[in-house]
Order: sequence, then C-alpha cells, then structure tokens
Amino acid sequence: MAHNEIAHHHEQEGFIQLPKPTIWPLILALGVSLSLFGLVTHWAITVLGVCLLISGAVGWFGQIFPHEQHEPIAVSTEVVTISTARTIRQPEPGPAAGHRLVKPLQGYNMLVGIKGGIAGGIAMSVPAGIFGLLAYHSIWYPLNLLAAGGFTSWASESDAFLAQFHMQGLLAGLAIHAFSSILVGLLYGAMLPMFPRRPILMAGFIAPLIWTGILYTALGIVSPILDQRIHWLWFIVSQFAFGLVAGYVVNLQVKVRSAEFRALPFAVRAGLHTDVPAPPEEHEKDGRS
Repeated sequence: MAHNEIAHHHEQEGFIQLPKPTIWPLILALGVSLSLFGLVTHWAITVLGVCLLISGAVGWFGQIFPHEQHEPIAVSTEVVTISTARTIRQPEPGPAAGHRLVKPLQGYNMLVGIKGGIAGGIAMSVPAGIFGLLAYHSIWYPLNLLAAGGFTSWASESDAFLAQFHMQGLLAGLAIHAFSSILVGLLYGAMLPMFPRRPILMAGFIAPLIWTGILYTALGIVSPILDQRIHWLWFIVSQFAFGLVAGYVVNLQVKVRSAEFRALPFAVRAGLHTDVPAPPEEHEKDGRS
C-alpha cells in the first residue's frame, strides 16, 4: 500500500514511475552463452558461464521480488522545436513534375565477394608457401597439411610425408582453400558496407584476428592434426595478407563512400532496420515535387 502511495505522490508532482535500469539481464544472457560455448571448447569457460548465470539470475530477481524497483522520471510538457543546421535543397521547377531521383547509397553484387575471396586466397598462399620453404623446404607442406584435415589416414603421417608432392593432397588442399577463401570473401563483401569509414582496417586486421581467435579455440575439435602442427604466427600473417587484399578488392568494387550512407545508423547499414527515415540530402531533386 505504501508503495502505491509513493508512486501516486510522484505522479501528482509531475513524475512517472518507470522500471529501474539494470545490467543483470545482459549478465544472465552472457552466462548462458558462455556455458553453452564451453561445452565445445574448455570446461573453464563453462564454469565462468555458470558463475555469471547464477549471479545474473540472483541480481535480476533481487530487482523484481518482492517488489519491482522503479525510479521517478520527470514529465515535461514543454514544446520542443526541432531544427537542423543542414541545408535542405528546395525542388527546382522542371518539366518532370512529381518525379524524384533517389541517389543509390550502395551497390553490392555477389561477384564482388567472390573476386575478393579469390584475390585474398592467392595472396594468402604467398606467406604460406614461404613458411613451407623455410620450415620444411617444400611448398607442398601447407597444402598437404590442409588436406590432411579431411583425410583420417594422414593423421599419423610424418612431416617428411607431408612435405612431398601428392596429387591427392594437391587437389584436396586446393579445393578446401578455394572454398574457404570464397566463403570468407562473400562475408567480406556483405560486411564491409557496414563499415564504410575504415574498411581496410576492419578487413585487414580486425577481422583476421577474430577469425584466428575463433579457430584457435575450435580447431582442436574440428581438425586435431591441424591443431597439432599449425604454426600460428605464420597463420596470422597469412590471414593479414588475405584480409588486406580481399578487403582492398571488395572496397574497390562496392560503392559505399557516399556521405549519406556513412550518416546512416549502423542498424540500417547492417540491414537490421529499414524504417529509419533517411537524411534530407539523400534525394537529388530532378523535378518539381
């Protein structure tokens, strides 16, 4: 009863009661994610996830039971005039009355990602070949090692065997390398338009570090032979080479440099929301509105 009286008192003074902001749902969600992710990686991640899950649940329940926590928010009835410093172009009179020309913000084609993946795969093979020559005096070792991930019979073979030329290893390695390169290239083609300001930084350095971190934790399950013999320093160098070249090719092809597109929220650039109104400068007046 006292709780309702306090809420009514605040409403009479120009306040409304809203649920108090809390971080505990995010901690709970992170705990659930880490608990499941630890099942396929390491038990320590599961333990951390369970700890976060329990603490998030207890903290969240503490803000709801026995009474939901609120905070008073002042209500203002002042009329706010919205203005902008942008120069709004006025429609010019012309013969095409009622016609507007919409400037395209981006142009993406699936072939752009394929081109970037092929170029990045070729660039990635250069440091991989240098590693094979320096470490095993063979350019075939990286391809055979990649093919060994799909051949269970090669799991116990020696490094000398992998350093030799094998037609089966060459075809399988090229197929795996081409498939993965084109797949990542398509991801770059879809991802880089979301980051039009510094696409090379994202594609050449940030994304390769993310891929390397994911593979480092999951490679022992996906391919134990690769996890035992891969040289992570040279792998990161190869990833940087792929990202820089693939990002350059994709960024060269995709039209994402317009100021209107960079001004859009990230949710719109990522395709998560489409109901956000575009800025006035998006439209080029070609006739009378």
